[in-house]
Amino acid sequence: MNRLSPLAEHPGVSYIMPILNEAAHIEDAVRSILAQDYPGPKEIVLALGPSTDGTNEIVARLQAQEPRLHSVASPTGRTPAGLNLALDASRYPVIVRVDAHTELEPHYTARAVATLRRTGAADVGGLMDAQGKTAFQRAVAAAYVSPLGLGGAAYHSGAPEGPAESAYLGVFRREALDAVGHFEETLWRGQDWDMCLRLRQSGYDVWFDPELKVTYWPRSSWGKLVRQFYAAGIWRAELARRHQEGKSTRHYLPPLLVAGLAAGAAGGVLSASGATRRWPAWLKLPVAAAGLVPALYGAGLAYASATMKQDLGRPERLRLLAVLPGIHVSWGLGYLRGRLFGAAGTVDTSRRKS
Repeated sequence: MNRLSPLAEHPGVSYIMPILNEAAHIEDAVRSILAQDYPGPKEIVLALGPSTDGTNEIVARLQAQEPRLHSVASPTGRTPAGLNLALDASRYPVIVRVDAHTELEPHYTARAVATLRRTGAADVGGLMDAQGKTAFQRAVAAAYVSPLGLGGAAYHSGAPEGPAESAYLGVFRREALDAVGHFEETLWRGQDWDMCLRLRQSGYDVWFDPELKVTYWPRSSWGKLVRQFYAAGIWRAELARRHQEGKSTRHYLPPLLVAGLAAGAAGGVLSASGATRRWPAWLKLPVAAAGLVPALYGAGLAYASATMKQDLGRPERLRLLAVLPGIHVSWGLGYLRGRLFGAAGTVDTSRRKS
């Protein structure tokens, strides 16, 4: 393990946040930082992308009220570039990455700093506590913590405290970031996973603490959700192309589902049109079997929606029938494209104003 210098009991903390078109969320995110129950020095550095929805005007108003709130221009609006610009403009030894779609619990900083001191880790993260203000968002939040949605990573579904592959958002020792370099700017998504990999490869610990919680507000519409996960699938595939450690068996399940649904749809059309009537039995059988895939998937979705353990009402469970395939199919299509062609500058268009 690569050892870090001792950390003061209440070191200064810099919160860094890249933002682009987040007028609906930015004020709540900033106020959750200002409300942190932490006695050490604090500053917030926002990297302002070229927003078109009034985000930067809201930030200017908040800055006029709060001297600890600073900003830097981020011309591209891309997340890793914004993180690096904010990091360069910050000054304290502990770096807290924050997202505009998140709100920190009041004890978050104090707990994270205590965990950094206790474990000697370079990066600490906790649970993404997805919440929703509408029935659609609540359905997405339920999918996030379900094994049928995004429940694979510890920060979605929970796990015992200990070393981890990656950390959600992350509370970092600046010393370790200086040692391994800044966020990889060619990774427009997935740069957090890449950073955790480089930290671990350099002998530092990445640590999961389930007592740390960050409230996360999912995308507000099905179209935005699909665009978000299509881009996420592409960039996850890009990570797999770049790093052997970026591959996981569970990443192949959505692409296999997409292939199965496509084969099933084709098989159903062929069977319904009578095109297979004179085919030999050995060829008819797999076509007929493929035709069952969409029906079986639909039945599985209905069962999952009805039996999911979260405290959900009928409106949320009905919306899960659109949310789950939206996540599965868009991510799977994105992953297939990313594995075949790479990310090729793919932009997450879910953050656009419209």
